[in-house]
Amino acid sequence: MRGLGKVDCIAERRAPRETRNIQQEPPWRVRDRVPSGQFVTDKFPVLTFGPSQRVDTADWRLRVFGLVETERAWTWEEFLALAQVTVKADFHCVTQWSRLDNTWQGVPFRDVMRHVKPLAQARHVMVHCYGGYTANLALSAVMEDDVLLAHRHDGEPLAPDHGGPMRLIVPQRYAWKSAKWVSGLELLEDDSAGFWERRGYHMRGDPWREERFWPELS
Repeated sequence: MRGLGKVDCIAERRAPRETRNIQQEPPWRVRDRVPSGQFVTDKFPVLTFGPSQRVDTADWRLRVFGLVETERAWTWEEFLALAQVTVKADFHCVTQWSRLDNTWQGVPFRDVMRHVKPLAQARHVMVHCYGGYTANLALSAVMEDDVLLAHRHDGEPLAPDHGGPMRLIVPQRYAWKSAKWVSGLELLEDDSAGFWERRGYHMRGDPWREERFWPELS
């Protein structure tokens, strides 16, 4: 399986891609569901850094560690045995497209946390992925009802190009936070920049505040 290599370098402070001035208005029926600067599409573009990962479920593991009472690791069969839910949610990419009414099936993030019991000082999560990608999130953001560790999309098993066998889905953040090919969840006291956050993307990534890039680059 090819990886991304080391990603713990100090990134050069340069501006990410320029945000375009979107002229296309969302349909009026869904306008209140589309953040400023986005356009609606029925397509689901494949965007990632480096090659898509091909992870055999026989080898797949999800490890949860860091500031928890009990570290845990699940095999694929054990993960599928956890309580499953279905969530319908919109998906907003920082590259300015939004895909509405996605149906995701998987395990609620907060249910996984019940198995490991975060310590009182845990405030943040670093998501680790096959291939070396990482993404940081506030623990409070991923404890929302609609945050899933998803393995099905629109009724079908999640394709590798879209993060299969399992990816994180955080509907209230730009999609780079919904990391593909998740392999680990590390609970932290202090926030720490993930892969794109070191390269100019916002630490929080709230689409409703258009938190795309570092404030000094916006």
